[in-house]
Amino acid sequence: MAEKKSGFPGLRPVLLAAVAGLATGAVAVYVSGVPSGNIPAEEPAGLTRPVGAEADIAQCTQKTERANAVAAAAKGEVAAMLAANPPQSLASLSLNDPSGAKTTFGSMSGKLLLVNLWATWCAPCRAEMPALDALQKEMGSDEFEVVAVNVDTGDDTKPRKFLAETGVTNLAYYRENTLSLFNELKKRGLALGLPVTLLVDRDGCLIANMNGPAEWASEDAKALVRAAIAP
Repeated sequence: MAEKKSGFPGLRPVLLAAVAGLATGAVAVYVSGVPSGNIPAEEPAGLTRPVGAEADIAQCTQKTERANAVAAAAKGEVAAMLAANPPQSLASLSLNDPSGAKTTFGSMSGKLLLVNLWATWCAPCRAEMPALDALQKEMGSDEFEVVAVNVDTGDDTKPRKFLAETGVTNLAYYRENTLSLFNELKKRGLALGLPVTLLVDRDGCLIANMNGPAEWASEDAKALVRAAIAP
C-alpha cells in the first residue's frame, strides 16, 4: 500500500529559527516540517493570569472540562492543538478590525473564533494561508469565523500584497501592527513563534492553542471546529 502523503507538502518537521530586526526583540518562525499539527508541542509553563474583568476570568477558568473535550477532538493534521491550561479570558485583547478601528476579541463574542497570528516574512504562514481561507469559505458562519491577524509592523502595503499573492478572498483583514498582541500572548506562554493559532469560544475564553502551522482545510481541522462549535 502506498504511503499516505500529507495534504500540506510545503512543511516538514518543525524547527525554530530566529527572525531578527524587530524592535521588540526576535520572534521565532516555524519553518519546514510535516505539518506541525502532527507534532504536539510541550504544554506552556508558568502562564500568567490575564488582565481583565474578574467575572470574565472566573467564567473562563471553569471551562477546563470543555477545553479538554475540544482538545480530544484534535487529531491528525491538527493534533498539536492543546487544551488551554488554564482556560483564560482573551476578551480584553485588542486588534484592528477590517475597517481599521480598534476592537477586542470580547467584541466578537457569540461565535467560535479560530485566531491565527501571521506575518508576511513567515514562510509557514504563507503556506497555510490558502487553507485558512478555504476553511473560512466552507465553515464561516454566525457560529464560526477564522480571524487571521497580521502582525507586521508598518503600514498595510506588504500585508495586502501578501494576501493578493496568496489568493486570499474569504478572510477578513485584521491587523495589529505594534506587536502588542503577540507580546501579550508570549507573556502568557501562548505564543512561541509564528504562526500561532488560538481557539476562542463564544465567551471570549481561550479553550485550545497551538504553535506552528497546520493543514486547516483538512477533514481533521473541520472535525475540530465542529467539536468546538457543539454545545
